[in-house]
Amino acid sequence: MQNLPLYQVDAFTSELFSGNPAAVVPVPDFPDAALMQNIAAENNLSETAFVVVRGPGKFAIRWFTPTMEVRLCGHATLAAAHIMYHSAGLQFDKMRFKTTEAGTIIVTPRGNNRYSMDFQADVPKKVRSPKGLKGILGGLTPQEVLAGEDDLVVVLKSQKQVASLKPNFPMLAALKKYRGLLVTAPGKKHDFVSRGFFPAYGIDEDPVTGSAHTVLTPYWAKKLGKKQLKARQLSARGGELKCELTRKKVRLTGSAVTYLSGQLFLPG
Repeated sequence: MQNLPLYQVDAFTSELFSGNPAAVVPVPDFPDAALMQNIAAENNLSETAFVVVRGPGKFAIRWFTPTMEVRLCGHATLAAAHIMYHSAGLQFDKMRFKTTEAGTIIVTPRGNNRYSMDFQADVPKKVRSPKGLKGILGGLTPQEVLAGEDDLVVVLKSQKQVASLKPNFPMLAALKKYRGLLVTAPGKKHDFVSRGFFPAYGIDEDPVTGSAHTVLTPYWAKKLGKKQLKARQLSARGGELKCELTRKKVRLTGSAVTYLSGQLFLPG
C-alpha cells in the first residue's frame, strides 16, 4: 500500500463548517491523472488540490473537481497555501504555486491564518444572452450579461434576487461554452455579492469561488469606482473575501482553517 497525507481545509472563512472545503494532497510528484481524478471523486468536494514541493516556498499545484481537472481554483490554492505554510520548517514570506495553465500564483501570508493571493485579472466582456438564459434564471431578467475566460457572468438587480435564485441545472449544464454561471449584484453590507454554479463540472453550487472573483473584481471595481472591495458569496455556507484590483492583477485575501488531517491508503 502507498500512503499519502490528506488534509481538509475550510477556505475563505475563519470558522469551521463555513467557507468552501477543499482537500489538499501533498505528493512527491504528480501521479497519473486518472489516479488524481479518482481521489478527487472519492473526496467528493468541489476541489482537491495536489501539491508538489519544488524548493523553499516553491510549489506546483493541480486541481480536480469530482469529475475533471480545472484550469484555476482560488479556494483550493488558499487551502494548499495554509497547509504548506504550517507544515514547513521555515515560515515563508512568499509562496509561489506554479500551475499548468494559469501561470504562477503568488501567495503572501498575512498572519492569523490569513493569506493574500495574486491572480491575473480576468476582465469580463459583454456578450449576447445565450439561448434559454431566462429559463436558466427561473424567469429573472438580467441587468447585464458578460463572460470571462471560463464563466458566464449575469448581473442581477439586487442581493435578494441573487440569494433567492434557483437555477435550472440541466439547462445550465447544457451550456457547453462556459465552465459555469456567476450571478452577482450590489451588496447590502458588502460592495458586491455573488453565487457560482458549475453543474457541468459536478458542482451544482460552489460555496465560495476564488477564481470567480478574478472576474467579478474588475467588473465591480470599474462599476463602483474603487480598487478595494469587500465581497460575500451567498451560498448556504457563505464566505468572505477582500478583493483588490492592481493594474492587471487581482489580489484576493481570505482566511483558512484546517478541519482534518489523515492518510490515503492507495494500492501499489
